[in-house]
Amino acid sequence: MTTQNGKPRTSSGGTRPAPSASMLTREEDTRWAMISHFGAVAGCVPSLIIHLLFRERGPFTAQESKEALNFTWPLTVIMLVFYGLAFIPSIAAIAGIGGVVVWAYMAVSGVIGGAECNKGRPYRYPVNLRLIR
Repeated sequence: MTTQNGKPRTSSGGTRPAPSASMLTREEDTRWAMISHFGAVAGCVPSLIIHLLFRERGPFTAQESKEALNFTWPLTVIMLVFYGLAFIPSIAAIAGIGGVVVWAYMAVSGVIGGAECNKGRPYRYPVNLRLIR
């Protein structure tokens, strides 16, 4: 049943708002949570995008993308600072190696977190600032 303006009618006679986005299925929720952790290979951008797009659609994705974002955001900033310092000739080698070490730690930790989420288990990074609540 619809009203005169075409909106769906509820059993009580009123109209209900159309959902703006459908909820994720359990499999999709797990998949997006896993991808948010695996995205650590590319820094904080993938987890930020997933958190902004899917936090309202899946509870597991909201929780895990926030965890991944809290982990990758400070490390991405540190990595970019190292790479910026690599343009100073006297410390270029040390800064470049520092940036690679930070990236490798972030990437390996993200793969471990994504593997745990793929099993349907929440993952907590051992060291995480939890800046985003």
